[in-house]
Amino acid sequence: MVHRELLEPLGMTRTTTRPTGRAAQGLAVHPFADVLLPEPEHDGGAMAPAGQLWTTVPDLARWAAFLGGDTAGLLSTDTLAEMCEPHHVVDEPKQPWTGAHGLGWQVWNVDGVRYAGHGGSMPGFLAGLRVRLDGGDGVVTLTNTTSTTVMRGLPDRLLEVLRDEEPPAVEPWSASGDAGLLELVGTWHWGSSVTTATVAGEHLVLGEPGTGRGSRFARVGVDAWVGLDGYNTGEPLRVVRRADGSVSHLDLASFRFTRTPYDPSADVPGGVDDLGWR
Repeated sequence: MVHRELLEPLGMTRTTTRPTGRAAQGLAVHPFADVLLPEPEHDGGAMAPAGQLWTTVPDLARWAAFLGGDTAGLLSTDTLAEMCEPHHVVDEPKQPWTGAHGLGWQVWNVDGVRYAGHGGSMPGFLAGLRVRLDGGDGVVTLTNTTSTTVMRGLPDRLLEVLRDEEPPAVEPWSASGDAGLLELVGTWHWGSSVTTATVAGEHLVLGEPGTGRGSRFARVGVDAWVGLDGYNTGEPLRVVRRADGSVSHLDLASFRFTRTPYDPSADVPGGVDDLGWR
């Protein structure tokens, strides 16, 4: 089942439960002398699910790509993200957590950047896999020794080299916005407070979502929008126009947003002092 439903769809054709061809000899290095002891290849029986898979660097790299989001449709984005949520945290008193376990994956928090992956070992072999979750970059490590200090921190160092030497991929972009919404973007004023309206995809955005009263709005009719998140969730926003069709102001659940502070022509609740600013 693992081969049919996971390894084969991902193209991991060299990954098997026992060696099927040429394979590196597993070795142990004497702790006090430069001599080696071959580690016999064996079937772990009941312990085999804990790590008995033979693979290659390209196959393990494909598994890293899977963790990075290229799941070939075998797993939804939401499910993969849930697997990478910290469920059991390695807690250090008075310090930010740096290590945790998700659902099957190890998770790391390094200076606020999230990584996921896992280490592995069998007699004669060590393996490592670590993927940066916010971009998908990852590294894999394989060595044919039972224990070594060389592997400690190696994935982190390799990711640092990758970050420094390999420029990030350029995100494809094309103009896909609605030019008809340009009359709504820019600076607006509620009283003397200033906010900015932008368009993100099909949504009108007032302020910065997640900060203060910043919210996204979805169109629900001609000149009619409704808040999707934050303080304005569910609140109606109406575009009020002048007789000539130009935009006069925005009415957000009775809050009037005008192009200039206290615009007397925008029907500001309570009115505007006739003498104006002074």
